[in-house]
Amino acid sequence: MKKEPNLTLKTIATRLGVSTSTVSRVLSGKGAEYRISEQTSKKIYQLVEELNFTPNILARSLRLKKTNTIGLIIPDISNPFFASIAKSVEREARKFGYSIILCDTEETTDLEIRALQILRNRKVDGLIILPVGQNSSHLKKISNRELPIVIVDRYFNGLNIPYVGSDNYQGAKEAVKYLIENGHHRIACIQGLRHTTPGDDRVKGYIDAHKETKCPIDHSLIVGDNFGEQNGYIETKLLLKRKPYPSALFALSNLISMGALRAVKEEGLNVPEDISIISFDDQPYSGFLATPMTTVAQQNSEMGKIAVKLLFDQMTTKESIENHSVILPTTLIIRKSVQRQVNNYRDKYTKVINSTEIVTKE
Repeated sequence: MKKEPNLTLKTIATRLGVSTSTVSRVLSGKGAEYRISEQTSKKIYQLVEELNFTPNILARSLRLKKTNTIGLIIPDISNPFFASIAKSVEREARKFGYSIILCDTEETTDLEIRALQILRNRKVDGLIILPVGQNSSHLKKISNRELPIVIVDRYFNGLNIPYVGSDNYQGAKEAVKYLIENGHHRIACIQGLRHTTPGDDRVKGYIDAHKETKCPIDHSLIVGDNFGEQNGYIETKLLLKRKPYPSALFALSNLISMGALRAVKEEGLNVPEDISIISFDDQPYSGFLATPMTTVAQQNSEMGKIAVKLLFDQMTTKESIENHSVILPTTLIIRKSVQRQVNNYRDKYTKVINSTEIVTKE
């Protein structure tokens, strides 16, 4: 049906004999909240459809100084870890009647800065960012303005912005302890992007696990420079050329572990018979690989939910919640990718489980 000219909310309200605010609330999805009857809501929707009416959202946003949008900036949408957090944020924001504007920075600070500018120009009501994690000066400038913001996954010391993340240090330490208690004493660590807090905390957990168990550490086995699959592939290829090559490998992301598996297969080796592997990040496919992968699982969905909650706390109360951080525990999920060494290095090692939960899945 051809749209009538000069249609407004008032036009709809007049034709139905209701108030303009009633029409506005129904079309904003808040009919139930304001106890507007289903019958009235149905009549409004029917007339809107008949008249092919589209509310002027831009004009309404300018009038209310509110766009009902949230900016979401992530490092890599192709990474299942970031994608799952994005999905959780979008689903949770929808409950509040908000939409998401998503920006992918491709792990670069320049694109992150551009994304911030774009979202500010779009007048988003709040911002959730999973930063690249190597420079925080541009985030510090944003935090000094009246734009609610929450950081997820990667944080910066000294930056007073609410943060949600995982206990990366403890998760990594327990994973490496598990390898050591299974007799491995040459454990390679393929790290992600350097100078990011998740990466640095995981490497520290790897190192401290060796110290606490008095297992000698070979720092030359700490390799890699990004969280991508190609990094895992190349570094594993190089590690397998060493004599002797490591008996176990700790991959600091799910993509790194995928690259590592590809390299192991190409070299004609098997997991865990020839080399054991643990991956930080659990994915839906982890338990369905040819050799089900032992992983350190993070609470991806919960991180998204909590980030939205912290953001709306700022947006609704207009109060600062600086230094408010939420650190979620990880879970070591034991499957089949770790094999006990026959002549294990530390038979006397006593198993110690701290805050990281351990789950065995066949």
